[in-house]
Amino acid sequence: MNDVTTVELMWVEKRIENRIRFGHPVREQIVDRHRRVLSFVPGSMFAFVRWTSNDFGTVLSRVDILRAAEPGRRYSTVPWVSPGGESLLRLSGWPKVERVLQLIDAVEALGIDPADVAPDYWHHVHNRLSVNETPRGYTRARHQAWLHRRRVGS
Repeated sequence: MNDVTTVELMWVEKRIENRIRFGHPVREQIVDRHRRVLSFVPGSMFAFVRWTSNDFGTVLSRVDILRAAEPGRRYSTVPWVSPGGESLLRLSGWPKVERVLQLIDAVEALGIDPADVAPDYWHHVHNRLSVNETPRGYTRARHQAWLHRRRVGS
């Protein structure tokens, strides 16, 4: 499992929370009571949510939707993710992060695993929310078209 992408999760009450919102890790390693490391196979998608605060309030709210790094392909580096991944969405600030989490919930409400959603949808969400516009919702029809396109392209 040398080609896996690892994500370090951390939780320190009222200070730090790094968590996976969706994705299918193939391995979990418990480091200590505050840290775990999850491993993802190349090409798998996952959402990584980070939140940090100090005595004065929230310092960072960020969500990244990544496709785990594949050998020989370009990838972006992301803190806590090694080596990194293809960035499908990267937004910060609680209002935008909250909106992404709501869109993930909406996908799940359709009975679709967000890790199986068309990657171009997450690009669309990133682009629209980056300029404070409303993204289109994901639909079953769009998902079926993606699954068909993926089968034909294989």
